[in-house]
Amino acid sequence: MRITVFGATGNVGRRVVAEALSRGHHVTAVVRDPAKPHDLPSAVTLVVGDARTPEDVARIAAGQDVVVTATRPVPGSEHELAIATKGLLAGIAGTGVRLLAVGGAGSLLVPGGGGTTLVDSPGFPDAIRPIALACGEQLDLYRAAGPDTDWTYLSPAALLEPGVRTGRFRTGRDELLVDADGTSAISMEDLAVALLDETERPAHRRSRFTAAY
Repeated sequence: MRITVFGATGNVGRRVVAEALSRGHHVTAVVRDPAKPHDLPSAVTLVVGDARTPEDVARIAAGQDVVVTATRPVPGSEHELAIATKGLLAGIAGTGVRLLAVGGAGSLLVPGGGGTTLVDSPGFPDAIRPIALACGEQLDLYRAAGPDTDWTYLSPAALLEPGVRTGRFRTGRDELLVDADGTSAISMEDLAVALLDETERPAHRRSRFTAAY
């Protein structure tokens, strides 16, 4: 498959690139500034573009099978996530190219919480509330997209950190997945596996899913 990745130099994006290459896919990485060091594998094709610009997205998506976005704004610029999402959706609309987004966990429903989302649950860290709310807005934009946009939104577990690739995890829909101890976690490596599994075998078209141990 021909897969283009926005946010390919980020923590999750790098792992998506590595997982896609390991499966034999042709990977294109989108960078905004080609002069900056990117340290991506030599097998990756680099293109210059901006997710916030629909014309860039349409140009880069042409001839691709899937576009993945794993972009994350820096703290203090969380509002840019909505701008990038609008650009991606506008650029992809009507092209027939699938759009897979790595989103946030904050909008997942807390098990047994009576409809309470993770971001609204007691004790949610104030430090990450802005990006959690921005990701909730991001999901709303996807859900409001027209029928000519083929999208999937992946929410990670509550704890997402670098780790190891096990290939063993559970998937769900809109509820936070927790283990027997009440912990919700997954490695970035296994999140990339979940994303590539969905890329190769679509099971959540125009919907959100989540993955955790």
